[in-house]
Amino acid sequence: MQKSHKYPQTSLQANSTQLNIDEDELNLAQIGATLRRRFLLIAGITSLVATAAVLKTETEAPVYQGTFEILTKPVTGENKAIANLPQIINSQDEVTSSESVKEVDTTIKVLRSHRVLDPIVEKLQALYPNISYEEIFRHLTIESKQSNILEIGYIHPDKKQVTEVLKLLSNAYLNYSLADRQADVAQAIDFVNRQRKPLEQRVKLWQNKLRDLRVDNNLIDPGLKAQAVSSQIANFEQQRIESRVQLNQMIAKYEGLQRELAQQLGERSGNSLLSENGRYQKILDLLQSVEVEIQQQSAIFTNDNPKMVTLKQKKANLLPLLAQEEERVQKEFKSRIQELLARDKSLDEQIRGLNKEVRNLANISRSYNDVLRELQIATDALNQFTTKQQSLQIEKAQKQQPWQLLDPKLALVNNPEAVSGSGKKMLPIGAIIGLVLGVGAALVVDKLSNIFYSSQELKDATRVPLLGIVPLRKDLGGVTQDNLARGLQQTGRTSFFEVFRSLYTNILLLGSDTPIRSLVISSVGQGDGKSTVAIQLAQAAAAMGQRVLLVDANLRAPCLHNRVGLMNIQGLTDVISQDLDWNNVIERSPLEENLFVMSAGPIPPDSVRLLASQKMQDLMVNLQTTFDLVIYDTPPLLGFADAYLLAANTNGIVLVAGLGKLKRTELHQTLEEIQISGTPILGMIANKSKDAMPASYNYYQQYYQQNMKPERIEEEAETENTDSVLNSSLKKLK
Repeated sequence: MQKSHKYPQTSLQANSTQLNIDEDELNLAQIGATLRRRFLLIAGITSLVATAAVLKTETEAPVYQGTFEILTKPVTGENKAIANLPQIINSQDEVTSSESVKEVDTTIKVLRSHRVLDPIVEKLQALYPNISYEEIFRHLTIESKQSNILEIGYIHPDKKQVTEVLKLLSNAYLNYSLADRQADVAQAIDFVNRQRKPLEQRVKLWQNKLRDLRVDNNLIDPGLKAQAVSSQIANFEQQRIESRVQLNQMIAKYEGLQRELAQQLGERSGNSLLSENGRYQKILDLLQSVEVEIQQQSAIFTNDNPKMVTLKQKKANLLPLLAQEEERVQKEFKSRIQELLARDKSLDEQIRGLNKEVRNLANISRSYNDVLRELQIATDALNQFTTKQQSLQIEKAQKQQPWQLLDPKLALVNNPEAVSGSGKKMLPIGAIIGLVLGVGAALVVDKLSNIFYSSQELKDATRVPLLGIVPLRKDLGGVTQDNLARGLQQTGRTSFFEVFRSLYTNILLLGSDTPIRSLVISSVGQGDGKSTVAIQLAQAAAAMGQRVLLVDANLRAPCLHNRVGLMNIQGLTDVISQDLDWNNVIERSPLEENLFVMSAGPIPPDSVRLLASQKMQDLMVNLQTTFDLVIYDTPPLLGFADAYLLAANTNGIVLVAGLGKLKRTELHQTLEEIQISGTPILGMIANKSKDAMPASYNYYQQYYQQNMKPERIEEEAETENTDSVLNSSLKKLK
């Protein structure tokens, strides 16, 4: 038996690998969905960690903290005296925020270093022999609260030690600021003195180069010379353009003259070029008059008549004169063309010479500008270092400490306060840590579950077309004509039914070249909702005017007859095994007039043998030629061969994926089996979706809620009948 033609673009043979992204990668949408699913886990871990942090803090022994603040850039009397002097180190010039942050970080590191803290440790060891640099460093805090203000704090269980340490720190930091400033100024003066001499030599070098460049090229400013030459080039180019326009016009006239001369004498009188020549025109008119007279006399006299001989001799005498005039006109045109060509060549030579001069001037100008720039840079640098040297000499005379305490009485140092034992301060920190741990745990748990939860995950994980998304509904059932007659009270079911109409439309579009006449509905495993999807899809196709046959090919566990309200007395098993006429087995569904159902019949001992038989293949051909669409509901793909046997004689498989249940590994294994078997796959349907519904689904719900009132039921029913008639007409046209 010859198999039905498949839709070629849906076969998995075209793609050697179906998973096109790494399963370990998560995008933002997947992370958001994961956090919503694992909200309880995240909340539990966050609460647990926050509670533990608060309890731990409450059980700790209290410690004491003392603080003082230092203004790192105050305006002293000496600062005011040199405020207007440029180029000083401690000037009040504004700096950028990034430079300020780097400077503060550097200052804090210095204040916490051995250089500053070791003298303090030596003084404290007389009172606290066991104290060390590491202990002070561990309990010392230095923070930048505001611009140019440092807050120094010390935390320790010994309240007296806190007071002693902070007093020594305040004195050490103030002394450090003065020593640091004086050291900076001394280093700066030494640096300036070393840099001035090379700069002076550099300025002289570039001055000499500038002088030599002007003398060698006999010019003052190459830029002005280049402008003058460029102006000459523009003038010559304009003349060349005008000359070439005249040349093209003259060549065109000469070519037109050649075409005129190629014409017969009788056709030349109306042409413009020859008519402009009066002498030529007179000869041509005389010649034409002779020809006219010859024509007139030829009707009366013979060619031997003396009068005819005279006329012909006159014509013969005029022709050389006409030819001479034509040659003279051509020579005039050629001479003019040669003159224009010579002028164009001369202009080209002059322009090339000027361009060469411009290029030479460009090189000279570039060298000239380079020398000027280097001379300016060297001069500016020398001026800056000279000014810097003078300013530093004045700044070196300052003796006041540049830093000041904002609280000279050190009230906070003498009265340290307890800072531990407060669970309220640890509650936000514990909550943040718990939230981070909870989010991490949720992502790990969700990843280990190995299950598809959204249609987007399904789309990203495979290259199989996603034909539609079916929302999760617990009250699935067909929309009957009685529902429409009662006014469509269950608008949710109606909008849900529109999802399957859209799904069937997508399947029709797959077969734009080869119509989809039969297909297999299957899934990876049990519980994905394939039977429900098969019923709803068949009902939607029937409602759109198609003659649809729904075949229960699940001979292992048939269930379609229960869902459509029919008996399972005789069915597919009887047609194949007992040679019954299939027309006597199918029944019309009570849900739709165009929907027919063939139940499974008795469960056979070996369903694979029946489905693989030649009788089954012949039956599928007959059904496909009789009905517009044949849908086969089969057992799952994983572990069973039933669906593969049937799909080989249809347009392909539609795979139903149950979200929240389907495992990634199982889908991967199933797709590999489909690829190996060469079974065509039309696409996938994401079933039981909990995501936000598509805009079309929400639109249908809103439409039916607002418009399907009792007074419009009759009009809507007529519209449904009209749609069925139109769909039937379209089917006949196909």
